[in-house]
Amino acid sequence: MKHQTIAVLDFGSQYTQVIARRIRECSVYSKIYPFKTSAKELKKDNVVGIIFSGGPESVLSKGSPRPDKRIFDLGIPVLGICYGVQLIAHLLGGKVEKSTHREYGHGVLKIRRKGNLFKGLPNKLRVWNSHGDRLSKLPKGFSAVASTENSGFAGIADERRRIFGIQFHPEVDHTEGGLNILENYLGKICGCKGDWSMASLAEESIASIKETVGSDRVLLGLSGGVDSSVAAALIHKAIGRQLTCVFVDNGLLRLNERELVGDLYRRHFKMDVRVARAGGKFLKRLKGVSDPERKRKIIGNTFVEVFQESLKKIGYAKFLAQGTLYPDVIESVSIDGNPAATIKSHHNVGGLPKKMKFKLLEPLRQLFKDEVRALGAELGLPKEVVWRQPFPGPGLGVRVMGSVTKSKLDILRKADAILHDEMMQSDLYYKVWQSFCVFLPIRTVGVMGDERTYENVVAVRIVESKDAMTADWVRVPYDILQRVSNRIINEVSGINRVVYDISSKPPGTIEWE
Repeated sequence: MKHQTIAVLDFGSQYTQVIARRIRECSVYSKIYPFKTSAKELKKDNVVGIIFSGGPESVLSKGSPRPDKRIFDLGIPVLGICYGVQLIAHLLGGKVEKSTHREYGHGVLKIRRKGNLFKGLPNKLRVWNSHGDRLSKLPKGFSAVASTENSGFAGIADERRRIFGIQFHPEVDHTEGGLNILENYLGKICGCKGDWSMASLAEESIASIKETVGSDRVLLGLSGGVDSSVAAALIHKAIGRQLTCVFVDNGLLRLNERELVGDLYRRHFKMDVRVARAGGKFLKRLKGVSDPERKRKIIGNTFVEVFQESLKKIGYAKFLAQGTLYPDVIESVSIDGNPAATIKSHHNVGGLPKKMKFKLLEPLRQLFKDEVRALGAELGLPKEVVWRQPFPGPGLGVRVMGSVTKSKLDILRKADAILHDEMMQSDLYYKVWQSFCVFLPIRTVGVMGDERTYENVVAVRIVESKDAMTADWVRVPYDILQRVSNRIINEVSGINRVVYDISSKPPGTIEWE
């Protein structure tokens, strides 16, 4: 079955994948395309609507990304967001200029004419802006349908040609009614049926894996986290014993992680799971390294080496499977040369080193974390796997700030286990996106038993999110924070101070490194 598709043309916005995710929330299939994808290809893919994403460039800059202009002649509805609306105006005869007041953050949108795009919404909305240019003249056939404090053309529409543009970001949680605007675009303008589901995705993915792999073998790095677990279950459902999972003990794991993972996957999933103990090798190579990017690269490269060593014992496998997700991709690399800024590299993104003779299998690459959880539930995975909080690929290596040592890791492991226990006891663990501890490379003065102490600091990070692209810190009840702090200080030798991180994403990231 070929689903109706909404094409999101990626002009480099960090929120491109969020747009695609919001569309899928409406049970409509979305696919991200490079900005230069031809009109002919889009028409061939059963595209019923096209969205131009935002982006970091200015349409006034030489060489800034442009779409195929023939898209406007397809008769398919187009919605431009931020940079996307400026493109529409610029390409169709309007005028864009530098704004005297850059709009970033919350603004108030006044809707002048609702039409199909704003149908059912109040006349005023708090919206999220992020732009330095603004429209100063509309193209022929367009009218202004919404404005903000600094822009009279924050919403524009050519109802006859079904081309729309908005200067704000409806896809982020900060925008009131943002999902309603997208729903209006999908249903009232594009005529989407809303027939895409996780069950259909699972069925299509299993069939695709079978066709891709054939009779060959697949090797998968199993971390015990949601991503690798769902990838393993999906692949195992498709090819069974052709899949071999390797669990790498890199010395950067949580407390008792190796034993828990080995028992769960052998017992529950009946999978072929091999354990590679390589903690000493990872810690030796990380010795004295403080830069976060260097740590990630070292961990990623060592991980590859350990896989190669494991392969000698396992025998030939044609494919290497990874639980790469969309947020990993967007934060690491730009898609097909798009001008997205790299936030941080991910160890499992960007292809494989040439010396590795595998073909890459990434069945989750088009999904967000909450979609992966839904897929895991569809595959019948237990709650403790499906709803386990995210854990970074480089493990505790990027939760120890500065250089990594065994003693720091041991302290962090114990503190993190206490936080996990308190989150479970308080019935909060499954209600938040992520909760973890960070070891800080500073020492502070304290008093314990009438004696002066000079010991380490642990930061507690608890955030709520839907897709890891944006996040906010959780307003945890004080009594819970007090118990966490008291237990860590009293039960973990080497810690005399606990602090709570109240930064949101953006401007911070969820992880500290």
